[in-house]
Amino acid sequence: MHADPRGVLTGVHFLDGDHACCEGTLAAGARFAAGYPITPSTEVVERFAWRIPTVGGVFIQMEDELAASITMQGAVWGGAKAFTVTSGPGFSLMMEHIGYAAVTETPCVFVNVQRGGPSTGLPTLPAQADMMQAKWGSHGDYGIIALCPNSPQECFDLTITGFNLAEEFRVPVMLMLDECVGHMTEKVVIPEPDQIEITPRRYTKKTPEEFRLFEPREDKVPDMVKAGDGYHFHVTGLTHDERGYPSMTVDTQDKMVNRLQDKLKPFTNGRAIFEAADLEDAEVVVVSYGITSRVAQRAIEMARAKGIKVGKFRLITAWPFPEQHIRDIAAKVKALVVPELNLGQMVREVERSAGGAAKVIGVPHAGGTVHNPEVILKAIEEAVR
Repeated sequence: MHADPRGVLTGVHFLDGDHACCEGTLAAGARFAAGYPITPSTEVVERFAWRIPTVGGVFIQMEDELAASITMQGAVWGGAKAFTVTSGPGFSLMMEHIGYAAVTETPCVFVNVQRGGPSTGLPTLPAQADMMQAKWGSHGDYGIIALCPNSPQECFDLTITGFNLAEEFRVPVMLMLDECVGHMTEKVVIPEPDQIEITPRRYTKKTPEEFRLFEPREDKVPDMVKAGDGYHFHVTGLTHDERGYPSMTVDTQDKMVNRLQDKLKPFTNGRAIFEAADLEDAEVVVVSYGITSRVAQRAIEMARAKGIKVGKFRLITAWPFPEQHIRDIAAKVKALVVPELNLGQMVREVERSAGGAAKVIGVPHAGGTVHNPEVILKAIEEAVR
């Protein structure tokens, strides 16, 4: 167990989810973070601030979440892999800059350790009520990726995955933890650096005279440049052409916003990350994510012990939503049961994707604690009646 010169703390550790997420950022190559303290996410950047001087990086505490979310993007255009960390109220403040990251195709990571809301809500207690905001919170049409870990190990693993996806698709990636997962302490195995797959930033090979900032490759994702390398480029939140310059035309708008979504289609159509079990004979499938998936696992085991044929589908990728997988499952079962720590957010996507092929039963919870497994079991029993 040692710290690799590249910043990776290898070996077997006993970490909470926030600290494991921090180690994931370092392993992914992040060398810049900007943030503002907010419960229950602060531990991520507290550890980063402690660790980053040893590997040659920077943490800046900004005056608020708006400043943190745009400072982080400036660091990306300066050549760094970068992220910011927040929770509900701060996430709301960052929405304008999430849209800015999407339209400027800035590869970056937003870590949101969710807590009870609305407004200041329950700073130290869990919820999963930011899920729709992650996708739809900023105005306009754009694409993002959101990942939902349910353990400290996944906080480490999916943080690396998140950075890799941000670089591959040039989108903001959301890591949607919750207070329970963020503060839960478990064994975390961190592999040697040469066993960790890292997606490097893809910089252009064109000369400054040939380069166009938003000219896409065949995969609809443009190459990048960074400030100081001799390229003269313009980054704007306005509707822009392939050079990066404002272009206030309907044709430019149509081309730009469609490409921002189309470039994620390969991820939507086949690369969605999920965990599934016991689907072969299932009459009912429980669809869950984050901490609720761990409570749902207990309910599934209780139902199986009663002879109910129930399966599991855990959303790890929440956005883009794995609608084809849900559609295929709905065609084979009687019902889908969807527990979540909100009053009904992702259940709407399940209903839309199921298209009426199976009954969809939501199990809402306003947050502050997790579900009682008996409540989820009752919904499973109702589904097979």
